[in-house]
Amino acid sequence: MSRKSPVVIPPTSPRLVGMVDRDGQDRTRRVVISYSARHPRYGKYVRQRTVLHVHDESNESHMGDRVEIAECRPVSRTKRWALVRIVEHAPLKTEVVYGEAVPVATSVSERPDKK
Repeated sequence: MSRKSPVVIPPTSPRLVGMVDRDGQDRTRRVVISYSARHPRYGKYVRQRTVLHVHDESNESHMGDRVEIAECRPVSRTKRWALVRIVEHAPLKTEVVYGEAVPVATSVSERPDKK
């Protein structure tokens, strides 16, 4: 039996939706939350992102999935968020670019820039 208590998500904790960027570690996912913010001096909208480490107890999410996460107690030094649910599963082969899942072309004929 594990001596660690299960992660409990309070009902009032903040929730965010992001894209799973890395899924190599056991029960840990790296989630990227992309947003646009106005530059303070120039007024142009620039793309920014927040990277969070998320606890996924059952290893059910994979790279490219859009997930909902919630703030919880500290699980480790970097993990303060837990997976609530998978909003949308990724296509089979994807690459995450700026927090968005982009399909990966496997051959030259499938690439969108080549006709």
